[in-house]
Amino acid sequence: MKQLKTHAAKAAQPGFVRIISGKWRGKKLPVADALGLRPTTDRVKETLFNWLMHDTAQSTVLDCFAGSGSLGLEALSRHAAFVTLVEKAPNLAKQLQQHLRQLDASNAEVLNQDCLLWLQRPALRQYNLVLIDPPFRQNLAQPCCAALEQQGWLAENALIYLETEKELTLESIPANWRLLKENIAGQLTYRLWLRG
Repeated sequence: MKQLKTHAAKAAQPGFVRIISGKWRGKKLPVADALGLRPTTDRVKETLFNWLMHDTAQSTVLDCFAGSGSLGLEALSRHAAFVTLVEKAPNLAKQLQQHLRQLDASNAEVLNQDCLLWLQRPALRQYNLVLIDPPFRQNLAQPCCAALEQQGWLAENALIYLETEKELTLESIPANWRLLKENIAGQLTYRLWLRG
């Protein structure tokens, strides 16, 4: 019963994501309540972008399973050249488009698509940095990684960030990806690879 109350209270009070650095530092953006949505925490996001300190500016970024846009918008704030945010839920995609208008960000696009289906087609552009934070326990992480490699979405020496549930065993990451960083925070594991 307590769990239901907590969820109802959460639904009544939409949360926020905070941009932690760059041109929109400190800006808070509202997040709609959606099943399975868990924006990356500030602590994890700060660690990730410390890892990417010299690699975000001027990069072409793909935010798979964009959700709240926490990661893609952070990359934009840190002077990414272009960001594609892919989000399946229509209400979240619409909210991401509103955020881009509010921030006056013309160097980004929101695609209201199923990310795995979208990645199955031949690449429309190549990305230097890919951010993958899928809903947990839905078997989306590894198929996403495989599609990125098979369909030519990744630039040479692309960096790939993956956030998953801690217990997930990664068995089929592309062989040409080299693990650079790995960390655990609570129930999740987050990793950064370099495509060789």
